[in-house]
Amino acid sequence: MKVKNLLIAFALILSFPFFANAQTPEEKLKAMGLEIPEVSLPIANYVKWKQVGNLLYLSGGGPKVYGKVGAELTVEEGYQAARETGLEVIAVLKAATGDLSRIKQFVKVLGMVNSAPDFTAHPKVINGFSDLMVEVFGEKGKHARSAVGVAALPNNMAVEIEVIVELED
Repeated sequence: MKVKNLLIAFALILSFPFFANAQTPEEKLKAMGLEIPEVSLPIANYVKWKQVGNLLYLSGGGPKVYGKVGAELTVEEGYQAARETGLEVIAVLKAATGDLSRIKQFVKVLGMVNSAPDFTAHPKVINGFSDLMVEVFGEKGKHARSAVGVAALPNNMAVEIEVIVELED
């Protein structure tokens, strides 16, 4: 009987990492104390997403944080703006798929930073987005990425991020 109990305990210990990682993205967000915001309407004549085959293309989106990073905003404030944009992206992904578990992987991310002319830490700013995607989606959240500075963004928002994800069949 003791051997059987030890085997059961050993099996439970070995399976713990599997079950600990078995959380859905929605469960991970809840555990992190984060809420998915409402999806806002497009500000011009476009759609928030377009699906082609198993690829889902998201239009650029940004936070309710305004100003140039390296002038009015610090790198840390830009990082938080990119993280906030990540929640907006998750909201659009949820609206587009109905279930965040349908995301097979993040493919490509384009992060644009509204930055002062001499600012060069664009990757540090867009890490706010990338870090959140990996926290929520694990390995599926890792992506190819570009992080660039731009002279201006719509409505003077701090960052704008475009995403391409692959969906499960």
